[in-house]
Amino acid sequence: MTQFDYDVSIVGYGPVAALTALNLARTGLRISIHERSKEALELPRAVGLDGESVRSFQRIGLGDEIDALLQAPRLNDEIWFANSKHEKIFGIEIPAGEGHHGWRDMAFFDQPELEARLREFVAAESGIDVFLGEEAIAIEQSDDRVRVSLRDIDADSVRQLTSSYLLGCDGAASFVRNNAKIEWTSLGYDQDWLVVDITTAPTNDLPKATMQVCDPERIHSFISVKDPNRRWEFQLVEGETREEMSKPERIDALLSSWLPRDQYEIRRAVVYQFHAATAGRWRDRRVLLAGDAAHQTPPFLGQGLNAGFRDAMNLGWKIPLVLSGVCDERLLDSYFDERDAHARDLVEWAVGIGKLMETLAAQEAGKPNPHPESSQNDGYGQGRTAPPLRSGVLMMEQAQRGVPVGSHLRQPTVRLAGGDFVFFDELLGSDFAVVGRTRADLELGPEAAAIAKRLSMRFVDLEEIEAYKEGSEPDLVFGTHSAVVVRPDRIIFGAVGADTTLDDLVIALAKKLALRS
Repeated sequence: MTQFDYDVSIVGYGPVAALTALNLARTGLRISIHERSKEALELPRAVGLDGESVRSFQRIGLGDEIDALLQAPRLNDEIWFANSKHEKIFGIEIPAGEGHHGWRDMAFFDQPELEARLREFVAAESGIDVFLGEEAIAIEQSDDRVRVSLRDIDADSVRQLTSSYLLGCDGAASFVRNNAKIEWTSLGYDQDWLVVDITTAPTNDLPKATMQVCDPERIHSFISVKDPNRRWEFQLVEGETREEMSKPERIDALLSSWLPRDQYEIRRAVVYQFHAATAGRWRDRRVLLAGDAAHQTPPFLGQGLNAGFRDAMNLGWKIPLVLSGVCDERLLDSYFDERDAHARDLVEWAVGIGKLMETLAAQEAGKPNPHPESSQNDGYGQGRTAPPLRSGVLMMEQAQRGVPVGSHLRQPTVRLAGGDFVFFDELLGSDFAVVGRTRADLELGPEAAAIAKRLSMRFVDLEEIEAYKEGSEPDLVFGTHSAVVVRPDRIIFGAVGADTTLDDLVIALAKKLALRS
């Protein structure tokens, strides 16, 4: 039991806060959530979930429930760059089958529907208390606690509570970040765009493809999101105002080349400034940031919410190790080390797509290239996957030798003798795991075995697997390494090799975790 009101208090109640709270509560921690608004925002914002995000929900037993909210595979579902006539320049098909994480690599969803379901999950969790209509107005820290002052919006009364840690999931204008005086750094992409979401009539003739339209008159995006919804994002050109672009007649004119006015209803039309920005720090002692409070990206990759879910997953296993006394709080320093560089990579990729759109538009118009450094390699389908982690709780010295340290272990669907097909992660449990080719590859000496016991480490050998589901296969790492240590977020910590034993890995893990003696 905590000596304070809560183990972790969270300011903000979007999807990132919900997943973080669920992750933490499943470890036995007491969590509070505080949200100024009394109702979830009934507007579409994020539209795409990747396989890694669904796998994160799978870890807490909700993978199937989240997958059920996603758009079913559609014929000719593609993502590509197009010219002003909406003709394909290059791109990729959206794979319909299971990807590296065991789920589809990318699928569309409707955020209001997702948020409503997440709130149902949170409400059913006994370890989480939710307070709506309540805003944080002051935060004080001491060596062992955070005290937050909270104002009831209706009653205009103020109360205080204490927690071991406070998490800011309160968006790009984060009160928590500003209160901690953490700098907010622009990464050089700030542009106004009109975002239009519609509900289509069943008879609409819109393409299933998602397009980055490189029109010299106005670059824009068309996103074939979850049926029956669709989205456009139009870049504002010089001289246009937010008020002008938000008028219904202006919106109808922009959509007129796509479909007739009687074929849709507008759900939302608003001008946003697309940002590329990140917080200078993600931790101030006992205060941490996650989601848009820590990083913002232009939407071209559809990775904003997915990046936030990665934050939730990272904190979801580190905070419990610290609060349980297994690890020193220095472990939380690795949160920024791991997540900031990864988020910056995704921001740079998204900005690269925006620049490529401008480059292709200039080429069509016969104008000089505004971004000489831009190339087709900045687009979709150019061999890029999610960037690996490059520092933190990892054997990074192995990465220089080609070991996929910092990348996720592939998740196949497997069957053990006499059993049904299951996702491989179900064999790993929710904590650290060692996966080896054979049972003999999992043997540990006394010191490493004691560490493994403290970390509730699970051991799995591939010889246990009787069959792989068609299309599934073990990770390629086992072609060259006899065993790997896997973190709770399924990221490879390190691999056994010619100069590294399994004992070496486990002992090194203890040091990097700041494991208490």
